[in-house]
Amino acid sequence: MPRFTVIVPAFRVQAYLHACLDSVLSQSFKDFEIVVVDDCSPDACGPIADEYARRDPRVTALHLPRNAGLGPARNAGMERATGDYLIFLDGDDTLLPESLQAIADRIGATGDPDVLMYDYARTYWSGRSVRNVLADRLDERGPASFRLTDRPELLHLLMVVWNKAYRRSFVEAEGFTFPPGYYEDTPWTYPVLMSAGSIAVLDAVCVSYRQRRRGNILSTTSEKHFDIFDQYDRVFAFLDARPELDVWRPVLFRRMLDHFCAVHASPDRLPRPSRAAFFRRATASCRRYRTPGAPAPRRARLRHGLLRLGARRTYRALAAARRIGDGLRRGTAALRRAVRGAALRAHYRVQLRLPLRPRDAVFAASGGGAYAGSPAAIEAKARDLVPGLRTTWICDPRHARTVPPATRTLTPGTFAYGSALARSTYLVNDAAFDRRLVKRRGQVLLQTHRGTPLRTVGTDLLDRPAAARDTDFEQLLRDVDRWDFALSANPHSTLVRERAYPSGYTTLEYGSPHNDVYHRAGPAEVARLRETLSIPAGATALLYAPAPRDYRRVQRPALDLEQLIRVLGPQFVILDRSPGTPGGSRTRTATHPRIIDVTGHPSPETLALASDALITDYASLMFDYVNLDRPVVLHLDDIEAYEAARGTYFDITSFPPGVVARSQDELFDIFATDHWRGSRSAQLRAAFRARFCPYDDGNAAERVVRRVFLGETDGLPLPVPPSARRAVLPAQQNTAETRVAQG
Repeated sequence: MPRFTVIVPAFRVQAYLHACLDSVLSQSFKDFEIVVVDDCSPDACGPIADEYARRDPRVTALHLPRNAGLGPARNAGMERATGDYLIFLDGDDTLLPESLQAIADRIGATGDPDVLMYDYARTYWSGRSVRNVLADRLDERGPASFRLTDRPELLHLLMVVWNKAYRRSFVEAEGFTFPPGYYEDTPWTYPVLMSAGSIAVLDAVCVSYRQRRRGNILSTTSEKHFDIFDQYDRVFAFLDARPELDVWRPVLFRRMLDHFCAVHASPDRLPRPSRAAFFRRATASCRRYRTPGAPAPRRARLRHGLLRLGARRTYRALAAARRIGDGLRRGTAALRRAVRGAALRAHYRVQLRLPLRPRDAVFAASGGGAYAGSPAAIEAKARDLVPGLRTTWICDPRHARTVPPATRTLTPGTFAYGSALARSTYLVNDAAFDRRLVKRRGQVLLQTHRGTPLRTVGTDLLDRPAAARDTDFEQLLRDVDRWDFALSANPHSTLVRERAYPSGYTTLEYGSPHNDVYHRAGPAEVARLRETLSIPAGATALLYAPAPRDYRRVQRPALDLEQLIRVLGPQFVILDRSPGTPGGSRTRTATHPRIIDVTGHPSPETLALASDALITDYASLMFDYVNLDRPVVLHLDDIEAYEAARGTYFDITSFPPGVVARSQDELFDIFATDHWRGSRSAQLRAAFRARFCPYDDGNAAERVVRRVFLGETDGLPLPVPPSARRAVLPAQQNTAETRVAQG
């Protein structure tokens, strides 16, 4: 008997069914069966189901003799099910990687509940993915399993069948089945949740809910949407048969009113001539099932009252008034923004006419990000060495907590922000400042850059449109022309950037200030950082930090971390710093407890210090990480595609910082055989460090401050020879490798 039966109804989803079934069959958890129910689909859904059934014995293709609808199709799938748990997946949706393993683990950890609820993300045709906005309702803290009365807020989640796993014996004992018609989920999900003796939650995205542009039921204009009344009749009939569940009547009454209002308000569902009849039917249902007692949001009370009274004209007038009010509010907000913008521009022009403040310096990193990188290292050193210097850090308010107390914070788009940019003598950034910045005579702008370039940058992207995307090269050159100094970590960076960012600035080949911490932190600091990241004592921590594929709209995982952590064994943890989608956020997926999500961590240096080895591909972090003299492993499974789209400045496979894996299986072998930290790894790392870290000795920030802020050109700290540098030992130091590296 399999652990799961995944039931997939299929009707006119031939374009998506392959992806749906592949998402299940590719799961690392293998104890499942799939029942594909071809609901007499007129397209190729039936042949596709047969094809998968021939290829994999876990797939059963079930063909209905006539089109029955989504509910009866699911019922047919349940009749064939043999798994302990039922999982429903629509034919145009997909399971995320490792979802079944996460569901199985959570079911086991919560004592085999009747129902397990998990999360989903809406995925749009553009590739944008947005997690359910009510994800906080799935908080796993508290009792492992419970009844609905303990957490009634779960009823506010999307009442669909496919965001839950159901214990089959519970479903069969209760006799639950799906009715025909639209909104068939309604008389299933409410009775199931109310009847369940035990419910558990999984705070992880397991389902990608495809938002089709056309063709889905919710965007189909039809009188079949009147089926919603029959479905709620079934819900209340269920309550009539279960007097012990009467406590839920007021809540379900309010949910029903919300549902009716949502259908009536949708411009795509009801034919215009049928809207009055729908309103009358809704009023009749409201009067029939009215049960006071459940509070309603203030905005919904009037709407619900008018629906109960059947006052459709007033209801429509209210809806029109709200639309007008919303438009007026949007217009007023736009007007306020325009007036404020004009005031800010006028304020900035006035500030430009006032004298510069010779002791003021403005710093920023990552376009208004947290206090991190080379600008942060320079700011800290400048406060130490420059008497009377007043420093300011530009950042979004959510990053203000990362800024030292001695440094003032500035929010972009404020009057103080305009004053600082107009009157500060020193401007330091690793990205571009506001494009409206007017560089004044006497202002000094230092561009620190971010690391050493392996990937093509600047104007070299002109002939690589897939990677350049919407880059405004004219604006880029205007920004470059403002630079007085540009920081460089090594001769390679100097040669690349002086060509890719052509202008008259002065290059300071002083090393990377953000790497100074690698030569100054002690064992106690490393231990503290590991503790803040919840790395278990004695564990070997691998930092996984791949580069984003900026020629892709959607970032796809290149490495199966769940499988890797199982290969590595219980003594390892992985710090996952995988990139998100450009312009968006990364959706949290199901993860293993020994995979620590550090995607939003502001400091790569902290993560590097806390780890024992780095797994990456093309990220510039590798050039910094070798300062720690800890192993680096490159996973380059798509190097041909990456080279074609983005391009690199040298062949990383011929001069790598550590051992190279060209596939996932090869990477697993490297760790299984301990080659990742062997003598060959140490030799490659030493050569890489000698070429790319000639000035990274812990004194780079001091050299920059003395040259830029104090005007010193002689007597700057000379680079410490590599043989005399002290690397911070990792938590799990391999003594044999240390002897080889020092030999």
